[in-house]
Amino acid sequence: MTGSFPPFTLPRLSLVIGGARSGKSAFAERLVVGSGRPRRYIATAEAWDDEMRARIARHQEDRDGEWITVEAPLDLPDALDRAQAEEAVLVDCATLWLTNHLLADHDLSVETRRLLDALAGCAAPVVIVSNETGWGIVPENALARRFRDEQGRLNQRLAATSTLVVTVIAGLPMVLKGALP
Repeated sequence: MTGSFPPFTLPRLSLVIGGARSGKSAFAERLVVGSGRPRRYIATAEAWDDEMRARIARHQEDRDGEWITVEAPLDLPDALDRAQAEEAVLVDCATLWLTNHLLADHDLSVETRRLLDALAGCAAPVVIVSNETGWGIVPENALARRFRDEQGRLNQRLAATSTLVVTVIAGLPMVLKGALP
């Protein structure tokens, strides 16, 4: 996604949501860069195979050297607590964070509460990326259905507490809540 925003003030919490390969991460990066603040990127992905390692490398190449990168596949609240007030934080993404906890058989209600509390208490404005997984067919297995349902609930809670909510479809942002600069 090309172009940039004029300098603006980020809301305390922004949610950028969309499907796979929709352009949501690139759009979220533009929001953070447009804030003019030092940039902190909190990554939740884990590189379990070559394909995922390649995806992570592409994301890293897309960002310039102005980003501080923090790996937080599970302890996202701690990573948010370490953010500095003068920074802008990009969390990419809530979907992989949820997946990591689901596969580790953690209590998702407890982890979600911890995340929401950390987002509310974060010293810096946060842009969080998440996948919209509910537009497809009903999955055939119980784990996939549980994931889809948990992701939908998490997205609703993130959207409810966000000042700005933008969905990205085919690289095009559509504001659902709040206003873009």
